[in-house]
Amino acid sequence: MSQPQIEPTVDRRKQILEAAMACFAKRGFHQASMHDISAEAGISVGLIYRYFENKEAVISAMADQHKQEIHDVLERARQAPSLLESLEILFTAHCCEDAPQVVSAFVVDLYAEASRNPQMADLVRDVLQTTMDGVTDLIARSPEAEGVMHGLKPNELSELIFAVARGMLMRDVLQPPTMTAAERRERQLEVTRRLWRLLFKMETEPAYA
Repeated sequence: MSQPQIEPTVDRRKQILEAAMACFAKRGFHQASMHDISAEAGISVGLIYRYFENKEAVISAMADQHKQEIHDVLERARQAPSLLESLEILFTAHCCEDAPQVVSAFVVDLYAEASRNPQMADLVRDVLQTTMDGVTDLIARSPEAEGVMHGLKPNELSELIFAVARGMLMRDVLQPPTMTAAERRERQLEVTRRLWRLLFKMETEPAYA
């Protein structure tokens, strides 16, 4: 008799986390319940509790997953042949998601929750530091940045870049749902190229050349 197929644990966890992201993006962390997550995932609440002790454990796992995704994007950015292309990868990474507006809404709510929840604030700071350190390292290693940093240190430039990137992500929440992934990506690229020209052009060169 053939043995029944057992679904790998990692796939079930991924299913739960994707459902949780959709629920949190729609309802916020406080309003979304484990029952909402189970309905979104199409599985029982009891099965979710086999993988996660409570909603906070789900959120923590999502933060860890987001951090790993950042590591992966930073590694792709390091392989790019130019600093501009590295920044383009960083700015457009979430545009490749199946539901980029859901991802944007989740991140915005994550920051809002961090302002009220000390444990969540620690998670967000950790993710933020990972991103900032990665972007700072990209700038410090780039020959294009040498001599054109306008008196700013790599970490200060990283703060500016990150601030613009997060601002664009928040604006993304307000975009019409009919906007395509290609349109979102092009909008992000336009901003990235303007920012690059402002920060990394020689002072003697026109900013919009």
